[in-house]
Amino acid sequence: MADKKTELSPELKARQKAGFIEEWRKEMRKAIPVKERMKMPRQKMPEREADERNKDFEEVNLGLKAKEAVIEAKRCLDCANPQCVAGCPVGIDIPTFIKLIEAGKFSESARKLKETNSLPSICGRVCPQETQCEEVCNLKKATGVPVAIGNLERFASDVERMEGDVFIPKIPPSTGHKVAILGAGPAGLTVAGELAKKGHQITVFEALHMAGGVLVYGIPEFRLPKKILDAEIDYLRKLGVEFRMNFVVGMTATLDDLKQEGYEAFFVGTGAGLPNFMRIPGENLIGIYSANEYLTRVNLMRAYDFPKYDTPVFPGHRVAVLGGGNVAMDSVRTAKRLGAELAAIVYRRSRVEMPARIEEVHHAEEEGIEFHFLTTPTRFIGDENHKVKAMECLRMELGEPDSSGRRRPVPIEGSEFIMEVDLVVVSIGNSPNPLIGQTTPELEIGKWGNVEVDWDTMATNMEGVYAGGDIVRGGATVILAMGDARVAAGEMHKYLNGSG
Repeated sequence: MADKKTELSPELKARQKAGFIEEWRKEMRKAIPVKERMKMPRQKMPEREADERNKDFEEVNLGLKAKEAVIEAKRCLDCANPQCVAGCPVGIDIPTFIKLIEAGKFSESARKLKETNSLPSICGRVCPQETQCEEVCNLKKATGVPVAIGNLERFASDVERMEGDVFIPKIPPSTGHKVAILGAGPAGLTVAGELAKKGHQITVFEALHMAGGVLVYGIPEFRLPKKILDAEIDYLRKLGVEFRMNFVVGMTATLDDLKQEGYEAFFVGTGAGLPNFMRIPGENLIGIYSANEYLTRVNLMRAYDFPKYDTPVFPGHRVAVLGGGNVAMDSVRTAKRLGAELAAIVYRRSRVEMPARIEEVHHAEEEGIEFHFLTTPTRFIGDENHKVKAMECLRMELGEPDSSGRRRPVPIEGSEFIMEVDLVVVSIGNSPNPLIGQTTPELEIGKWGNVEVDWDTMATNMEGVYAGGDIVRGGATVILAMGDARVAAGEMHKYLNGSG
């Protein structure tokens, strides 16, 4: 497939140095006229059959082959004013990485990605490109069908990994500055990678026994295999990042304790791991999980491989997942794979208002997931052993839009009905981790428990302390957390150099 090289080809490197990169791009454009590019169909992502994949935890999407990726890359118009770059929270040079794929320079494409994105294999799998870079793609504006930017990102980074040609940039001499990253989720990992490449001494403190945060405990194996995450973590270690696991900042040590150890700058990326509940009667019955607990047991602790991994989870025969986001989709598709006869989404709005990715909803429908729209539970009913056996639900109708811009669900009087269930997963959002705020009283916390920051710099009210991701935003996406982290890393570097 791609040439195994540790740097850009001499020809392309010389062109870049001499300022001829635009000339090279023009030649690429001439090779296929724009009108022909616009007629090319989007290459379909190969995926496993639904009736096969809904019984195991192997990855659903199989990835583009080299020929398919090159064809898809040829659809890119290499616009003079590429809106896709502005639509990417981490500012990837999308046209260049795609043109490199078109030219067959797969490993070089991966290196271009890693200039601004330390986790491209992950982003290529779980980021909602359809609402970000692909949404504003100029080809979509012209034809209605954008370039498959996410699929190409996954392709380039997967080729680099599978060919064992992972490029490690040269790290400058140590600056002597020590930086503490609190939380090994996507935001923390991004800051760690960016600052390690600047020569700073980076330590990531993580409460769990594996790095990754929501990437490891929240996203199922069939969407993000752990081997992909392991490879990205290994890349960061090769950059010189140190990981200290089973370390709960705020309990094992506080920010003040870490300052005493010589750390000069801090990034708080401890996420939004506090689950929200319905607060309706019966919610404490056995068999009612938060999505956090359910997915952590299955994903991080491998309950799906019991008894080889000794963390059981009740599989459930009739499973209801409450919510309409990506976490709800992950939960209900997990329940189906664990053998549920009925695995259903119960959502109080209509399909149009669902925040989950279109691809995830489509895959769920293919796999036999039921959807109960405009429905909300009002109480849970237990048996003599205090285990959930049913829930009373109420039909809804949509009224005027609320603060989210979505139409507000309004109860229909007298529409109550009973739904039999033996397992319920509550997936209606999370709140920021409260521990840092509780143990660092001088840190400014918002009314929803979020760490307050200056959005231009991601700086908190404490000198040298920055924050980003879900601890700031509440539940958001992986790529938005990484975007926060990129801003924070730049500002932290300035701060450490005395120019901030």
